[in-house]
Amino acid sequence: MKQKAKQKQCLLQEKFFRYLDQPAPGLPVSDNLRQKAAEAFRKTGFPHNKMERWRNTDLIGLCQTDFEIFNRDIPYEKELSEIFLCEVHGFESRIISVLNGSYYDREKLTVDPQGVIVGSLAAALKKYPALVERYLNAIMPQSDGFKALNMALAGDGVFIYVPDNVEVENTLQIINILNKPNLAVNVRNLFVLGKNARLRLLNCDDSVNHHAGFINKVNEVFLDDNAELELYKLQNLNDETVLLNQTAISQSTGSRLKTNAFSLNGGMIRNEVHNFMNGKGAWSDIRGLYLMDQKQHIDNQVNVYHNVPHCDSNQLFKGILDNEATGVFNGYIYVKRDAQQTNAFQRNANILLTKTARIDTMPHLEIYADNVQCSHGASVGQLDEEALFYLMQRGIPFADARMLLMYAFADAVINEISIDALRISIEDMVKRRLRGDLSICDRCVLHCSKPDQPVVFDIDLTKI
Repeated sequence: MKQKAKQKQCLLQEKFFRYLDQPAPGLPVSDNLRQKAAEAFRKTGFPHNKMERWRNTDLIGLCQTDFEIFNRDIPYEKELSEIFLCEVHGFESRIISVLNGSYYDREKLTVDPQGVIVGSLAAALKKYPALVERYLNAIMPQSDGFKALNMALAGDGVFIYVPDNVEVENTLQIINILNKPNLAVNVRNLFVLGKNARLRLLNCDDSVNHHAGFINKVNEVFLDDNAELELYKLQNLNDETVLLNQTAISQSTGSRLKTNAFSLNGGMIRNEVHNFMNGKGAWSDIRGLYLMDQKQHIDNQVNVYHNVPHCDSNQLFKGILDNEATGVFNGYIYVKRDAQQTNAFQRNANILLTKTARIDTMPHLEIYADNVQCSHGASVGQLDEEALFYLMQRGIPFADARMLLMYAFADAVINEISIDALRISIEDMVKRRLRGDLSICDRCVLHCSKPDQPVVFDIDLTKI
């Protein structure tokens, strides 16, 4: 019995426990806030399979890996472009880099003439404490130990503030990478949009090698009245990396949120979204596409809370799983009492390409108002054999016909990208991923937008 108990012990968790007992650099927050977070993690530890939201995600591999806990600034031995380069033809963006958990730029904080603040969260806490502390750790539910661990140990992250009535013209692009072996990092991001502010943001999680890594990332997003945010997430990691991407979003009156997550590779990825609709007339559209193979695992947890009347939300997640890949979709819509005139829709659709691939999908509605329109649905199946036969009858080889059907299935998510150059690039990446060509590379995968042999489909997908 003692031997079995020892085998079940989470080595990484114990390492974090010991690390919390030592003085360590971190975000310059109050000792009280950090101590409360540390105590919460000591009490709860890592989540486990007896917790409903973690029932189908196994953390044994994470627990048994000997990670180095990384929590310090990166010395500027070389320019980031020598480590990692991201180029998308026709796509103009401002690059914001996070290397090994730290904001990577000699100029830690910038303020443009319109008052837009972009830079290191740690630097922003020192220069604008009243502004940052008003929002930091204000809305993220403390539903498991990973959130508390992040607050206790996060060393840095990205802070973006867009003042009232300001539209940021260029898309901001955050690139988050690890380039050291066996690192465990905690990253904290905070994005605040004022009244009538507008922002487009691309968040990329990429690998530049095949070393194991653990990224525990928490994002908090605040949209004031009539603010608009387009948030795109692109995840292309190696098979040895675990990514926990936890996002909480607070929406005020008339605000609009559009978010698309594309998970193309990764050993284990968990995307957790908490969307709080706190102002009348708020609108959100949350979409995701995941393409998993081998023994990869994807876990999408999407929670939308309708707390006031006259709000609309939509969720659409699609997945294609091959080989022995596994997935989880847990969609939850909550409609509070008196949140009348709510429109909330949720759908999850999956294609399993093998008998050994598996998806656990659990759509869920909890409604306490009576004047609402809400629906949810989930489907799991294989490729349509009749459609496959139809394409092959017209001279299309089996492999190409199969890939066309998979791409047509994914197109509903891809087509919602409003930035043309980015949409074209992700279209190409998805085609290559479906063909089995795309993997992590020593340069940003978005560089594939200019391939030597572009993948071209000359068939009108609307006819399929």
